[in-house]
Amino acid sequence: MAGNEWINGYLEAILSTGASSIEEQKPAPVTLRDGGHFNPTKYFVEEVVTSVDESDLYRTWIKVVATRNTRERSSRLENMCWRIWHLARKKKQFEWEEVQRAAHRRWEREQGHREATEDMSEDLSEGEKGDGIGEIAQCETPKKKFQRQISNLELWSDDKKEKRLYVVLISLHGLVRGENMELGRDSDTGGQIKYVVELARALAKMPGVYRVDLFTRQISSPEIDWSYGEPTEMLTAGADDDDSIGESSGAYIIRIPFGPRNKYMRKELLWPYIQEFVDGALAHILNMAKVLGEQVGGGQPVWPYVIHGHYADAGDSAAILSGALNVPMVLTGHSLGRNKLEQLLKQGRQSKEDINSTYKMMRRIEAEELSLDAAELVITSTRQEIEEQWGLYDGFDVKLEKVLRARARRGVNCHGRYMPRMAVIPPGMDFSNVVIQEDGPEVEGEVAQLVGGIEGSSPRAMPSIWSDVMRFFRNPHKPVILALSRPDPKKNLTTLLKAFGESRPLRELANLTLIMGNRDDIDNMSSGNASVLTTVLKLIDKYDLYGQVAYPKHHKQSDVPDIYRFAAKTKGVFINPALVEPFGLTLIEAAAHGLPMVATKNGGPVDIHRALNNGLLVDPHDQQAITDALIKLLSDKNLWHDCRKNGWKNIHLFSWPEHCRTYLTRVAACRMRHPQWQTDTPGNDITAEESFNDSLKDVQDMSLRLSIDADLAGASCNSDMQDQVKRLLSKMKKPDSGGVNDTDGVNKLPDNVTGKFPLLRRRRRLIVIALDFYDNNGAPDKKMIQIVQRIIKAVQLDPQNARVSGFALSTAMPVLETVEFLKSGSIQANDFDVLICSSGSEVYYPGTYTEDGKLSPDPDYAAHIDYRWGCEGLRKTIWNLMNTAEAGEKKSFNPIEEDLKSSNAHCVSYKINDLSKAKKVDDLRQKLRLRGLRCHPMYCRGSSSMQVIPLLASRAQALRYLFVRWGLNVANMYVFLGETGDTDYEELISGTHKTIILKGLVSKGSEEILRGPGSYQREDVVPNESPLVACISETTEDKIANTLKDLSKSGQM
Repeated sequence: MAGNEWINGYLEAILSTGASSIEEQKPAPVTLRDGGHFNPTKYFVEEVVTSVDESDLYRTWIKVVATRNTRERSSRLENMCWRIWHLARKKKQFEWEEVQRAAHRRWEREQGHREATEDMSEDLSEGEKGDGIGEIAQCETPKKKFQRQISNLELWSDDKKEKRLYVVLISLHGLVRGENMELGRDSDTGGQIKYVVELARALAKMPGVYRVDLFTRQISSPEIDWSYGEPTEMLTAGADDDDSIGESSGAYIIRIPFGPRNKYMRKELLWPYIQEFVDGALAHILNMAKVLGEQVGGGQPVWPYVIHGHYADAGDSAAILSGALNVPMVLTGHSLGRNKLEQLLKQGRQSKEDINSTYKMMRRIEAEELSLDAAELVITSTRQEIEEQWGLYDGFDVKLEKVLRARARRGVNCHGRYMPRMAVIPPGMDFSNVVIQEDGPEVEGEVAQLVGGIEGSSPRAMPSIWSDVMRFFRNPHKPVILALSRPDPKKNLTTLLKAFGESRPLRELANLTLIMGNRDDIDNMSSGNASVLTTVLKLIDKYDLYGQVAYPKHHKQSDVPDIYRFAAKTKGVFINPALVEPFGLTLIEAAAHGLPMVATKNGGPVDIHRALNNGLLVDPHDQQAITDALIKLLSDKNLWHDCRKNGWKNIHLFSWPEHCRTYLTRVAACRMRHPQWQTDTPGNDITAEESFNDSLKDVQDMSLRLSIDADLAGASCNSDMQDQVKRLLSKMKKPDSGGVNDTDGVNKLPDNVTGKFPLLRRRRRLIVIALDFYDNNGAPDKKMIQIVQRIIKAVQLDPQNARVSGFALSTAMPVLETVEFLKSGSIQANDFDVLICSSGSEVYYPGTYTEDGKLSPDPDYAAHIDYRWGCEGLRKTIWNLMNTAEAGEKKSFNPIEEDLKSSNAHCVSYKINDLSKAKKVDDLRQKLRLRGLRCHPMYCRGSSSMQVIPLLASRAQALRYLFVRWGLNVANMYVFLGETGDTDYEELISGTHKTIILKGLVSKGSEEILRGPGSYQREDVVPNESPLVACISETTEDKIANTLKDLSKSGQM
């Protein structure tokens, strides 16, 4: 093509290099001269193409070559060159932006660590300062990090058999079932599914574990098998040798419906429905706790011993559930969002905004941060995961974790700071089908006999996969180098193939087998996988490796053990040359079948090699090192046998019993907690006195409701009913209550009539009024009390439901202000069954808990939400963060001041003097996490106030507490909201409760300072449409009553 030779040369270089080099090679130092001459083609390929992560360039080139028209072909070539230039430029821009973000993040982390240690150093003497902080942070070498062994812990053993533990596991996404798992069906149904199912089975067989529930999503869709719609599936029965096992023992899959019932959804779309899952799971757990209590708990509920979340979505759910139940939480990340975000940004294909839009990455990262906040223990597969992946998170700092641990051992105050404990527990494996075969003459000649290579013998029957592999080889008797992985650029298979093709001694010594998944047509595969396979085929042709490399198209999961056995019988080696391997489960499988290993030194294989000592580690970028390691293992028979025996000797360390023993040992070392009530919870048996007292409250309660409702119906009807009530009340000889009279003069519920337990426990329905309707000064708007009265009247329009309905007021106001607010509308506090005050930090039951005529908060709730609450440390840190002027700014007055009247033991309240200086909630939460402080900050009352409450406390969590404490199902609650509200407003929308949004009332909320740019969006938290949410513009009693009636028919009760 005249005039375009230089373009042809560059594009031919792309073609010969292959698209794989674009994805898997790192830009190397450019060698501009070959033999003293400038090589433009090499410069182009190494400096431009290998720095562009565009996997479809090869296919584009094919289309160009297929173009016959010379002018059109030339035009396409030119466009392609400009495209490469543009992509390279775009990637440089992304890289620069990421460098700036990383630098800012490092500065923030260092500042947070410095401030935290400075605050805490005030409590230490001079000698303790050096020993407790400086020495720990500076003198420990990286090799000594996380060397703490579990030898000082009491190992879980058979003497725990008398325990009756209930363990909850959560894995939400993908398709989960016990048999015929569809692993690999999609990206959500992979190794994690197999892991959690096998973990549930293994835990159920451990001494002391009575029941294991694995929670996942229930899906009834024609797209998938009907079994995924079954609510319960037994995985295994309880231990056979336990005579006291009941009918509920064993391991079960529990499928909870949440999100669209008839649709299978990828994990990125499940985020808005997390709260719905939590409510459904909570209902099951409460029911199961009661059932297990009857079987093995002596009549007392058997609460979960631990709630274990797997992956970010389940971690988020486990955090909320652990807060609702006050039980310990454990987290396993499996794959981490910050790590994936970094990798995607480095590829340079997408901006951070595009990545977030596709993968909901910021919502996932926030879920992982919340999980770190709440988790007692984080389980990882490798140390690399702790240092290089969890170390990216605001909620975990290796140095600060060591400082806090040292202070805890000395009994020194940590000022409410906390870092989660990390434990390396490698995944378990099922070795029941592995037969360890010692070396002997019969083994030596078995492969030869299989192919009829021994004189006088006939070929033996052999697994079909062996035939599929051996048909590729000219000499199938040679040892096999086995690689088993997806054809992913990160798996580095092309470097392995180059090492094999360029080493004659290695080719003479062994054959190479590449098991690269299943394929029908390369053109139908994803671009990344297709490019790797294309490059593999080209390299086989380039080095003329026909007869020496096997690459079968298909294999079944059941063939994998036979593949390992074949390689072991040929005295072969297993290799994993991945650029980075998070764990390396195939290395353990290979060791179990007697195969020594050559593995990457990056990631999990380091820990596996330390435990098994059954091979060699190599730099995956060093082709010669890979060659040397393979030759060494294959040629040195003594070394080969030693590695084989070491693998068999130590493989038990990766068995499921060993995993579960270590797991339960670690969990037992956590601070155990479960719901504990200072007052007894009444059962079904109610004393006569208590029944009479409750009946009295019922009658007076109805009197109140009728008086409020007097103007809604005919006077004669209501008059008759009220006369009957008056006569009944007079017979009970009540003293004058002094209550506030309604418009018709009927007395309200007197303050001195109380019951031992809240009337709430006898309600079947709860109307929750959670309107955040304030004026510009943060005071309750005058219209809000009118709306409260209308809602109460609307409920009474249905007398049948009114009899079993209770009322709750949920607000950011403190209790005294709440009572005054109600009095402004001639409503007593006793008109409500529950008052949730100060943004969910206190719960009151009017008429039940009183001292000297004043309301007292529920003491059980105070203990329930106390987890990781560090009030004094928070006060000082928040004051410094909010009142410190930014660089270059002059501070004329403090942007915030503490509001002591609105504060309580579990709520630190501030007035906002300058809203423009207020930090976004997500920014403030990040800065607190970097300093080891775990809490729930929020803005409220029209952005005029800020309140900081315990980590797992909120108005939404208070409703779940009522479910746990008094048995009133969240699904039977009706929550009234405005169009906007406080920054915890979104939490009150989703869930299994019914939500009524009153439009046109609340014009100003606090949501504008909830999230900053680049964060997740509201649609990642709240579903766009839900049958459980209704919006009404008219706030008349009839409209409200009709909406309540319609909602009662929808959703799942």
